[in-house]
Amino acid sequence: MPVYTSIEDLRRHYVRRTPKMFYDYAESGSWTEQTFRENSSDFQHIHLKQRVAVDMAGRTTRSQMIGEDVSMPVALAPVGLTGMQSADGEIKAARAAEAFGVPFTLSTMSICSIEDVAEHTTQPFWFQVYTLKDDDFMRRLFERAKAAKCSAVVVTVDLQVLGQRHKDIKNGLSAPPKLTARSIANMATKIPWGLEMLRTKRRSFGNIVGHAKGVTDPSSLSTWTAEAFDVSLDWQRIAQFKKWWGGKLIVKGIMTPEDARRAVEVGVDAIIVSNHGGRQLDGALSSIRMLPSIIEAVGDQVEVHFDSGIRSGQDALKALALGAKGTYIGRAFTYGLGAAGEAGVTKALEIIHKELDTTMALCGETDVKNLGAHNLYVPQGFADPTVKL
Repeated sequence: MPVYTSIEDLRRHYVRRTPKMFYDYAESGSWTEQTFRENSSDFQHIHLKQRVAVDMAGRTTRSQMIGEDVSMPVALAPVGLTGMQSADGEIKAARAAEAFGVPFTLSTMSICSIEDVAEHTTQPFWFQVYTLKDDDFMRRLFERAKAAKCSAVVVTVDLQVLGQRHKDIKNGLSAPPKLTARSIANMATKIPWGLEMLRTKRRSFGNIVGHAKGVTDPSSLSTWTAEAFDVSLDWQRIAQFKKWWGGKLIVKGIMTPEDARRAVEVGVDAIIVSNHGGRQLDGALSSIRMLPSIIEAVGDQVEVHFDSGIRSGQDALKALALGAKGTYIGRAFTYGLGAAGEAGVTKALEIIHKELDTTMALCGETDVKNLGAHNLYVPQGFADPTVKL
C-alpha cells in the first residue's frame, strides 16, 4: 500500500483508480456546489486553543453513540452505490468499521444487501432508510433490518425531492446507470477496478431489486425510484416509522432549531445535523455553522450528531467540541474504499483517529468526552446566519 498521511492522499489515489462516473457521484454537490464546498471550508474559520504542561498520559478517544461503545465518536455515514466504488464495497467498509470499533451505516441504496452485510460481519450495524410511500416495502425493510440484527435505523428526511447534481446527469449516473461510450471507455482504463467488479455477483441495488413491488431486475428500477419517495412526508410519518421499527431511531437531515425540536417531540433517539453533504439544498449554510444553534435549541433532550464536511480528525474534534456527541464520515471513508478497498477504509479511520488523538492532546485534553467550547476560538457571528464572515 502507498504511504497515506491524510484523507487527501486517499482522495488522490481514489480518483486515479475509480471510474469517473462513480468518483463524480461521491465528489459533487447540487447546483453551484456552494454548500458542498462550504461544508468543509467553514471548519477553517474555527481555530484550536493550544495548551501546554498538561499530563498527556492515558489518553482515550473511547465514547458512546446512542448507548453503544465506540473506539472514537466517528461513524461511517450511509453512502449509496458504495459497492460501485469497490466491488462488494459495503461489506468491505462494514468489516473495517467493525474491526476498528466504530458504527457502520448501510444505505438502502446500497449494492450489497442488508443480508449480504449481516452474513459477512459479526456485530450489529446501523441501517439507513428513506421516507418512501410504499408501506408494505417499508415494513418489510424494517423487518429485514431486525432479522439482520441491526441495532438502529437512520431515517433520512431531506430527500423527498432530489437536488440536481449536474455531474450525475452529464455522466448518466442514475438507477440503474445509463452507460455511454465515454463512460465505458473511462471504465476500460480502470483495470484493477474492472477485474474486481467482474469477480463479484453484486452489481445492482441489493435492497431494492427483488424486494420492491415490480422491481425484478435493474431495468425496472428507474421507474420505481422516480415514484418511490414520499413528497408528503410529515412528522407523523416519522413517528409511524418509529413505531414500526420499535428500536433506536436516528433522524438525519436536521438543519434548523425548529426541526430539531420537532424531532424531540416525536421521540427520536438522536438527530444528525446534516445537509446531505451539500447534495440537496445548494445555498444552505454549512452543517458546522448550524450545529451550535441546534444544540442550544434541544440541550440534552436528544443526542445530537454531526455530518457533512469532515475530512480530518481535527474537523471531527471541532464538531465534538461544539457539542456533538458523535460525528459521521462519508466521503472520507469512500476515498479510502475506492483507493484500496477494505484496507483503505481502515487507513481512513486510522488517519482520522490519529489526527483526533494528537489534536486532543495538544489542546490539553486526555478524554474525548471532555472536549468543549473551551478548546476552540470561534469567531463572533459564526453560528448566527445573519452575520457574514
